[in-house]
Amino acid sequence: MTLPTPILEHVCDLQVQIAAPVEVGQTAHGLRRMIPITGGEARGEGWTARVLPGGADYQLVVSDTTAQLQAHYVMETDAGDRIYVHNQAIRHAPADVTARLLRGEPVDPAQVYFRCLPSFETASPALAWINERLFAGSGVRHPDRVAMQFFELA
Repeated sequence: MTLPTPILEHVCDLQVQIAAPVEVGQTAHGLRRMIPITGGEARGEGWTARVLPGGADYQLVVSDTTAQLQAHYVMETDAGDRIYVHNQAIRHAPADVTARLLRGEPVDPAQVYFRCLPSFETASPALAWINERLFAGSGVRHPDRVAMQFFELA
């Protein structure tokens, strides 16, 4: 029996706008931060969506090289359908690069490993398929936004 080999199929590119981090501080688990999501946009083949303000990226910086990220936000498509996004990610970079990221400075994306596992929920019959699929992606942190590409694991 031959098992299917997963294939990555491009779903969309995102630009998620962010505000200044809210620092909780150094906790027993690491440096805890919350970064408000203020807007943005997604573009897929034949569709666009806007990222609604009000979401957030909850970060736990566990070492001087690694952060665990959990973002929660809602997108609204050009057709009016809403999609809840939960994106779990890991960001790893040398200590000096991580320090620059934490200060909000631009860094060369080639110096940062930023991969994510987004999941989606929608009530839209037209988009119901996204409730039944797995996705993976990559990202780049900029001072005022996060750019990502999402792929269906087909």
